[in-house]
Amino acid sequence: MNVSAAGQMLVMEELVSKSDSMPKRMALICFLSLVMLMSILGNLLVMVAVCKDRQLRKIKTNYFIVSLAFADLLVSVLVMPFGAIELVDQNWIYGETFCLVRTSLDVLLTTASILHLCCIALDRYYAICCQPLVYRNKMTPMRVALMIGGCWVIPTFISFLPIMQGWNSIGIDQWIEERRRSSNSTSCVFMVNKPYALTCSVVAFYIPLVLMVLAYQRIYITARAHALQISMLQRAGGAGASTPGTSGASTGVGAGADSADHQRNHRMRTETKAAKTLCIIMGCFCLCWAPFFVTNVVDPFIDYSVPEQLWTACLWLGYINSMLNPILYAFLNKSFRRAFLIILCCGRKRYRRPSIMAPSTTCTATQINGSTHVLKYSVLHNGNHKKQEKKPLHTNIGSRESCL
Repeated sequence: MNVSAAGQMLVMEELVSKSDSMPKRMALICFLSLVMLMSILGNLLVMVAVCKDRQLRKIKTNYFIVSLAFADLLVSVLVMPFGAIELVDQNWIYGETFCLVRTSLDVLLTTASILHLCCIALDRYYAICCQPLVYRNKMTPMRVALMIGGCWVIPTFISFLPIMQGWNSIGIDQWIEERRRSSNSTSCVFMVNKPYALTCSVVAFYIPLVLMVLAYQRIYITARAHALQISMLQRAGGAGASTPGTSGASTGVGAGADSADHQRNHRMRTETKAAKTLCIIMGCFCLCWAPFFVTNVVDPFIDYSVPEQLWTACLWLGYINSMLNPILYAFLNKSFRRAFLIILCCGRKRYRRPSIMAPSTTCTATQINGSTHVLKYSVLHNGNHKKQEKKPLHTNIGSRESCL
């Protein structure tokens, strides 16, 4: 009788504990489902926008963005759902082999994401800071394809190859067995030794992070220099316009100069805003993944004493970055925002570019990344070039938005 009463008490305690944890579990399910759904829809929207918008396809940087969105989409479809099931059920039911496959995909796709961001930063650095005039000739489709291919091939050397071969667990078998015994249920245990932790973190995060910081620092310095040159040109133009004794012909020249200055300012603002947008995207990636990679390096050196809850929080903070990129594009990039509105509003005419109805004009390298060329030309010739560049600038007014 006492044994049966004790058994009933244990059953009642389990039921009470389950009823207490049910609201938390439902909140967790709703949160994880929202992250996965927004990540899938957002990254699909980015890919569809570039595929349907002819003007977005003209910008080579957007090919990196599409590949990045594809990597984030795969994270949302192939990695997040299994991690969410394990987190909610506190149990891994798919076997040890699939645990290794899922972990390899995790490392592969997240590393591919940051390498794409690194390529985007280098692409913008080369276009704005180094060789803006020959950017179109240097950044050929073949080179873009090779860079994108490298973003997908390089991560395999730190994901599937070492993980499936078990190189990450050499020398730490006792720690892995202890972790498995300490768990009350079956779990997907993945632990790394010191050499793998350092190599993976350096290749996947720290080296690309340094390259991106240096690239965007140079872009920021160049943007400030361009802004200073624009200010000098505006003051010089204002002084020329206020000179007395001008004729009607000089008035026409002054109007052309104002139009040229307006287009230079528009180009420079567009390039600077694009650089700021990419910097914010990179900053969000670093804020999301830095806690994980810092923990990944520190944990082997402190005898794997990092709490499992902290590991889970850092990992899902990194996954949230796959949801953030489309949001950043929609709010910070005018071209993407317009393309999103066209898709979501079923192609309403009021959201379309005016240049779509006008005759098409081929965008040159000077039009897309030409602020450096125009500014240097203006400073060197001290304003005597206005008649020469008035005609091409007037010809391309209708398509300047599409080119930018």
